[in-house]
Amino acid sequence: MSTLMTNSETSRAVGVRFTEDLMYVVLSDGQEISVPIELFPRLKQATPAQRNNWRFIGKGLGIHWNDIDEDLSVKGLLEVVAK
Repeated sequence: MSTLMTNSETSRAVGVRFTEDLMYVVLSDGQEISVPIELFPRLKQATPAQRNNWRFIGKGLGIHWNDIDEDLSVKGLLEVVAK
């Protein structure tokens, strides 16, 4: 079992990728987190093309999907992972 050691206040995303069921976010410190997309109804309903049409907001503090009007913060994703 691994432990996520990061500061949720300053962690920034530097990469995002998807599998069928998971979203992976690479953090600026080199760690990668994964979260089930079923936790985010808009992402779950989105097509693969819509999921992959994202951009960073706040210099990586968040991720925005214009096609589906979804915003997720790195801090919020880290809180989901920590549960």
